[in-house]
Amino acid sequence: MRSVSRSVRAVILGAVGGLAIATGAMHARQLVGATDPHAWLESVEGEKALAWVKARNAATQAELASTPAFEQLQAQILAVLDSDVKIPTVSKIGGHYYNFWKDAQHVRGLWRRTTLAEFRKDKPQWETVLDLDALNKAEGKAWVWKRVECLAPEYRRCLIGLSPGGSDAEVTREFDLTSKTFVQGGFFRPLAKGRLSWIDIDTVYVITDFGPGSSNKAGYSRFVKQWKRGTPMASATTVFEGPADNIGYGLYARRDHTPGFVRDFILHYLTSRDTALYLRHGDTLRKIDAPDTATKLVHREWLTIQLREPWQVGGKTHAAGSLLATKFDDFMAGKRQFDVLFEPTDRASLSEITWTRSQLILNVLEDVRSRLSVLTPGKHGWTETAFAGAPAMDHVSVDAVDSTDSTAVWMTVTGFLTPTTLSLAEVGRPPEVLKATPAFFDDTKAVVEQHFATSKDGTRVPYFVVRAKDLAFDGSTPTLMTGYGGFGVSRLPRYSGAVGKGWLEKGGAYVMANIRGGGEYGPRWHQAALKANRYKAYEDFAAVAQDLVARKITSPRHLGIQGGSNAGLLMGNMLTQYPQLFGAVVVQVPLLDMRRYHKLLAGASWMAEYGDPDKPAEWDYIKTFSPYHLFDPGKDYPPTLFTTSTRDDRVHPAHARKMMARMLAAGKNVRYYENIEGGHGGSANNRQAAYMNALAYTFLWNQLTD
Repeated sequence: MRSVSRSVRAVILGAVGGLAIATGAMHARQLVGATDPHAWLESVEGEKALAWVKARNAATQAELASTPAFEQLQAQILAVLDSDVKIPTVSKIGGHYYNFWKDAQHVRGLWRRTTLAEFRKDKPQWETVLDLDALNKAEGKAWVWKRVECLAPEYRRCLIGLSPGGSDAEVTREFDLTSKTFVQGGFFRPLAKGRLSWIDIDTVYVITDFGPGSSNKAGYSRFVKQWKRGTPMASATTVFEGPADNIGYGLYARRDHTPGFVRDFILHYLTSRDTALYLRHGDTLRKIDAPDTATKLVHREWLTIQLREPWQVGGKTHAAGSLLATKFDDFMAGKRQFDVLFEPTDRASLSEITWTRSQLILNVLEDVRSRLSVLTPGKHGWTETAFAGAPAMDHVSVDAVDSTDSTAVWMTVTGFLTPTTLSLAEVGRPPEVLKATPAFFDDTKAVVEQHFATSKDGTRVPYFVVRAKDLAFDGSTPTLMTGYGGFGVSRLPRYSGAVGKGWLEKGGAYVMANIRGGGEYGPRWHQAALKANRYKAYEDFAAVAQDLVARKITSPRHLGIQGGSNAGLLMGNMLTQYPQLFGAVVVQVPLLDMRRYHKLLAGASWMAEYGDPDKPAEWDYIKTFSPYHLFDPGKDYPPTLFTTSTRDDRVHPAHARKMMARMLAAGKNVRYYENIEGGHGGSANNRQAAYMNALAYTFLWNQLTD
């Protein structure tokens, strides 16, 4: 294989992929034209469906989870997740630093706080604010922590979101930080997708299910209302109403409490990525007249606009991927002069921006490697200062400590073989390392590399490999490959004790592919695999697999793949279109039935990414990447494991259930496990997460080793 040129390999791969699509299209017509025999599995908690789930779970547990080796691996992963030496991520609220923490003694978690002086210590003293395990015991519930918002500047009252079992739907309850108790008769939002957000001590924005007709096609609320303390939520005043046929993620409303810049904003998701931002003043709403495809951010006197498409404005054309800045009041007055703070190149894109009180930090990815810089506005424009970065193969990210009155940031550095560190950093000062994760696995015998595969259309696709230094290069190494390729999400290096214990320490190789559909090279990388071009993400992933084989890092017999959500769709397409490239496949919380995905839970909100199956012209291409329809009972497929969660109210568990049922009925080598809790994350606590990880790694290791 190594002597085969990349261009020849691309031709071979394209021919195989095209055949898979053509064959799959035939089966798509057969399935769509008839009643789906597995539709009954769409009843999430139906008695028959849950009986089927329990039977499948039992078979999988008997095969994978009944050995001492499994129990040992689960215990090792759980020890990593429960470790009391993990870095506690903190958020500054008033004069304290808050953290949500899980360990062996606090399965559901503690919301706790400390001071900066204490946090600097190796073993800080923490004050418990809310014990979720104790709350669950007292109330007989299974609450999972979701979010908190505290009211500035007093920071006495908070709005806490809790979900049953980890679902996206949650309740919101008012909490008093002084007494550390929930407020009797305080603000309470019943279980639904949505949230509350503070306006003042007696007023909140409420976004929730207000009854029939109040949700959009994706199941998210289309109303923002203003709710006064002491009045029924049903009497709240409507301040924004979105159309019923909207397919976005709903709405978000907030008051910016920054002194001197108090403003109210409403963010309306038009699709999964396009947004309209409104400034609210009394009964008046003014739209921020920047492209819906752009990300708009208002900070103090500044408006930044991060473009996903070219924009002609003020007599100039600004490229997609650029970052523009202007004074917010000037923009609202009609002025259209901008400072261009960043322009993309073929190799560099803007990954994220972070405002401190008076500085803007840019995190730029250059061939998926981080580079930080600090921009400071002044009377004569913006000045740029280099900022501490990360080693070549690691990733660095920053978060403002307090964007209201501080220029300090939390700086996190992490890598495949680099235990995560957390530093306190400011421009002009060396970063102060406050916390460091210990090495959870032996990394002394491993090395990280970055390579580039050539996709079918000639595109250069980067990927990372973590492998043993003394790798034999004979194709025998069990290799686990992951990717994502959707929604502009970038896959970046990070330290994972679970991957280390479950895979690397055993001698396996680990691969992360940065395929199109993601955001590793900015908007162009995402847009290259949208809708009818979705197949390019799959061609990229297959090209990386081929490149691994060509380098003799592994071989199809020893190459396994794993991914969830949109990456579950990716895994489903690898399974059905490129089965000859892989020795085992793990498909997690996936989309698979692309004929009905938009009718199941939040699926309609992703039509901007995949297309609308109800439109014949769009179904013509969607069916070419719908694994449920591409499945061919007459073909051979690699051993497969499907996992999902009953509580996943974002991606319906029926995707995994029905695909499992089809493959099982055809006698394929397939197994299934559905966690009862967990939501879209697949697990509700560390023990469940350790179990799900151990299942996947055990299955893959069993299949990929001789």
